[in-house]
Amino acid sequence: MVVDLNPVLPGWGAYFRNGNSGRKFNAVDGYVHERLAILASRKHGLRGRNWTTRFTYGWVTRLGVYRLTGTVRRARAYASR
Repeated sequence: MVVDLNPVLPGWGAYFRNGNSGRKFNAVDGYVHERLAILASRKHGLRGRNWTTRFTYGWVTRLGVYRLTGTVRRARAYASR
């Protein structure tokens, strides 16, 4: 799953990183984390919604998933003379 996801996330992040996209990038990172944790829970036969304690952000980092958080570029303000 990570092999399929990693080419998509950097491209999407590069396209949308200019401007005010930090909150949305954080939301996408959280969603990716949640879906991967639920997928791993099902794969290993674990039940319940306590995936946040089993699969932390360190786990996602060790998997090698690309994170969008921290890739935002601030828009430059130019004078309109």
